[in-house]
Amino acid sequence: MPIIPARLERTPDGVLYSSAFDDVYHSPEDALGQARHVFIAGNGLPERWQRRERFTLVETGFGAGLNFLATWAAWRDDPLRCARLHFVSCERQPFRREDLALIHARWPAFATQAAELQAQWPVLAPGLHRLNLDGGRVTLTLFLGDAADGLAQIVARADAFYLDGFAPAKNPDLWSARIFHLLARLAAPGATLATWSVAGSVREGLRRAGFETDKVRGFGGKWQMLRGRLARAAAEDAPPAAPTARHALVIGAGIAGCTLAERLAERGWRIDLVDAAAAPGQGASGNLAGVLRPLPSLDDNRMSRLTRAGSLHGWRNIANLAARGFPVRSDACGVLHLARDAAQQAKMRAVVERLALPPEHVAYVDETRAAQIAGCAVAAGGWWFAGSGWVQPPSLCAASLVAAGTRVRAQFGRPVARLQRDAEGWRAIAADGSTIAAAPVVVLAAGVGVRDFDVASGLPVVSARGQVSHLPASPGTAPKVVVCRGGYVSPEVDGVRCAGATFAVDDDDTALRAADHADNLDKLDAMLPGFASGFSAARLSGRVGFRPASPDRLPMIGAVADAGVPPHKPELAAVARQPGLYVLSGYGARGLVWSALAAELLASQLEHDPLPLTRDLCEAVDPARFVLRPPATGRIDE
Repeated sequence: MPIIPARLERTPDGVLYSSAFDDVYHSPEDALGQARHVFIAGNGLPERWQRRERFTLVETGFGAGLNFLATWAAWRDDPLRCARLHFVSCERQPFRREDLALIHARWPAFATQAAELQAQWPVLAPGLHRLNLDGGRVTLTLFLGDAADGLAQIVARADAFYLDGFAPAKNPDLWSARIFHLLARLAAPGATLATWSVAGSVREGLRRAGFETDKVRGFGGKWQMLRGRLARAAAEDAPPAAPTARHALVIGAGIAGCTLAERLAERGWRIDLVDAAAAPGQGASGNLAGVLRPLPSLDDNRMSRLTRAGSLHGWRNIANLAARGFPVRSDACGVLHLARDAAQQAKMRAVVERLALPPEHVAYVDETRAAQIAGCAVAAGGWWFAGSGWVQPPSLCAASLVAAGTRVRAQFGRPVARLQRDAEGWRAIAADGSTIAAAPVVVLAAGVGVRDFDVASGLPVVSARGQVSHLPASPGTAPKVVVCRGGYVSPEVDGVRCAGATFAVDDDDTALRAADHADNLDKLDAMLPGFASGFSAARLSGRVGFRPASPDRLPMIGAVADAGVPPHKPELAAVARQPGLYVLSGYGARGLVWSALAAELLASQLEHDPLPLTRDLCEAVDPARFVLRPPATGRIDE
């Protein structure tokens, strides 16, 4: 469902107002006072989060984010606060960034936090958006779309609920029996709730969902408000305990392993990072420039939603690293994806019209406009991703490791011959039998090298050889943006333009091949007519890498299945896992698209934090999916 931004409207008295629902966003007396009295104090905060490792709040309506900002401020002011605060919220009609800035300006006490929120405010596209704030100690997981859809797909264990939104008479869907039962499903044992509404239908709906409620003194013009507590154990009962020994062994120092190391380090983990190469980013992550952009579809399928989420999170991660003083070589110069023929061009236009995503994310452009953007002749029109661009993968690896700091102990030039599990956890064993490193948790992030480990034999990882051609280029020459059509070509980077890449399954040749350079030049000429003339395939330099691909083109992120224990029913929850063994693989040609979001997902799984992807997408990337649906043999495309 397309996201329709909220309009910035006010009542004659200056109170934030919605004409769509004919209701105000907050108490006319004092929005900040309402947030503190109804939602924060109503849930027994800050006392309930004190001295805890983490505390998770779930809100039904984000609105202008005033409850979030007030909670964040209360958390910062509390010397006994929990180490990490998770705030999960839904919003069907979010405000644009520029409108949020105008709204937040009325509360100068929140200026610092509001500016940080606005800087990370996401593209208004449907789905989950993960914002890591306050040095990673405060996490906002925002679902844009209908709250019922979001609450059904969010994976979290809520300690407290903020039931906020327009009045039940104005927006009954937000106060429905389904909403209340979904809240109960998300509730951790002892979860509380608070809301300003004391409507009989709300109290009865909450009672039927398993909450005990009582009326207490309200705020401002409302004499009463409602507090509640889960009266029974939630369906999943107590959640798993967070790991006591935050120590992981990560095998592989490409973008998969390095981005995970940074995400775990921010959560207080120690990481032993082991790689056979002499430095990070030497394998498939060693290219001079790769493309970071989404791949939309008419039906907004799993690939479409995952690449959108991965691209948006990837650019947000790059911006976060830069803001912390760890810049990545990259340029959000924009990406043109040209149509291969008239039929695809018509389909691309239809995709843009149907998805109705913000034009700064994706727009359709005709051939004339595409040529203006590229600065040279193009073969067709197509998609224009104005916020996408190129990234240098080795620089992302390096920035991630510097950001992770001393929590990472890197061991390069150390090939791992095998993995061994004992009572203490996992050991990486060298060819001479010595132990390279050991930890309770091991993550296989070694690209196609994952296939060398017996414990991962059930993973259908395929090696895809890719050759990139390096074309000499002068600064300022066209194309000024990344252009794709079957292959891709980058703008000039350090005197070189990258063109490629080939995709050959089960081809182990490490040598550059003139035939592959010729193939890349043919793709280039098909995108930018005449552009390849003057280049000789026999004289070009380039680079060969081997990318781990999966049969369904989706990544493998999560706990590795135990092939020796067949599931008792055809559900992912019924698949036995090897204790402490996880994988990041199957990225294929989209390593830059998947890496940051995959690292955030796996780190969240290890910590039992709210997840940054909806439940269906988490299942789509679960490595155990191949236990339930063995891959069919056949051709794998990039």
